Amino acid sequence: MAAIGYGRVSSTGQDLTVQLQALKAAGCTIVRAEKVSGTSTQGRAELASILEFIREGDELVVTRVDRLARSIGDLQDIVRALKARGATLRATEQPIDTSTAAGKCFLDMLGVFAEFETNLRRERQMEGIAKAKAAGVYKGRPATIDPEKVRELRAQGMGASEIAKALKIGRASVYRALDGQAS
Repeated sequence: MAAIGYGRVSSTGQDLTVQLQALKAAGCTIVRAEKVSGTSTQGRAELASILEFIREGDELVVTRVDRLARSIGDLQDIVRALKARGATLRATEQPIDTSTAAGKCFLDMLGVFAEFETNLRRERQMEGIAKAKAAGVYKGRPATIDPEKVRELRAQGMGASEIAKALKIGRASVYRALDGQAS
């Protein structure tokens, strides 16, 4: 039986040190960590690796459930994958025991709160963007495509695919730039 630790932070500016120390102190012989969003399991190579090699009797250890998943659906999928392999889940900072009905209920409640927190953060972000736009402060991401260059190449007789290849952009971007011109 191995205790396998998993640590995660969302951005490169955040630090994993505290999580990694807690996981080692919890007896984890293997610790995997990554800096990637927890809103989805997509693109989380370290988590996928753990779920692939975890064996019967092993235990996946995290510091908190929100380090594992930010949506109740993803959390339940992970727990089902662990159960299918005969493994369990433990959080060092939360009393989780997936072998009891109460423990499963508590785990699901923590998952719901993690998802709720993500949704609140997204709402606040959208409100902030709307306020900034109304104040004329938010301009969005700077343009990476020069529409004038697209129109120039089109006038030279190049097709959309050729323009896209020449400028290293997508064909849809070429069409958007051409739609923006006065006909």
